Amino acid sequence: MTAIPRRRAPRAASAGALCALGVTVLTGCGGEDPDAGTNGVGKLPAEQIQSRTRTAAEAADAVRLSGNVVASGRTYRLDMRLKADGASGSVTAEGATFQLLRVGEALFLKADADFWTDADGKGDGSGSGTDAAADKLGDKYVKVPQGDPSYKKFSGFTDMDVLLDGLLTLHGTVATDGRHQQAGVRTIRITGDDGSGGTLDVSLEGTPYPVRLVRAGGAGTLTFSAWGKDFPLAEPDEDETVDYGKQLPTS
Repeated sequence: MTAIPRRRAPRAASAGALCALGVTVLTGCGGEDPDAGTNGVGKLPAEQIQSRTRTAAEAADAVRLSGNVVASGRTYRLDMRLKADGASGSVTAEGATFQLLRVGEALFLKADADFWTDADGKGDGSGSGTDAAADKLGDKYVKVPQGDPSYKKFSGFTDMDVLLDGLLTLHGTVATDGRHQQAGVRTIRITGDDGSGGTLDVSLEGTPYPVRLVRAGGAGTLTFSAWGKDFPLAEPDEDETVDYGKQLPTS
């Protein structure tokens, strides 16, 4: 008996043929899709990315901000957790570090004795006079009176809306500058005037929050994290606070 040959199954279409037919083949039609698994903002024009990230930041309940800000020729190192009704964290300027705590309208500043001695510029290390006063203030929370010039200056570091509004700004013509990674987070970068007006990395994962900002004119670099993550705020106990008794230093 003559054997009846089996019919051969049709050959699978080649990747090239699928590409020609407009079918996406990740490995054979130009590599992986850079927007796969992202929030999709990487496909948008730069102006829309900027708008989306500002909207996300404005809607967030809280954020952590860290990095350097240059203002009036002075560099401030910030590490602040911020939300609508207050903030806590540290500020370093010209080698001096102090803690800031704001709960509602109440603003507190905490620093070591050297900070208060240097602020008056009168300490002589003898432990008397200004040095003694500095020792009393050191490592205590000093409540900043709202009428004191320092209140406006220091409270600016604790106001989430003011900080974000002033920082999340790119100058000049906005354009995209490719996909990047910041602290393990995939981002799309937008620039102002090819970078001279600042650069901003926007998260491609989840909500399109700002991730990293390089300010125009070398005015500092900041990173943003813990978006929407609440944190506790409470005024310090009475035994942790002390009255400065005069106008606070503004330097």
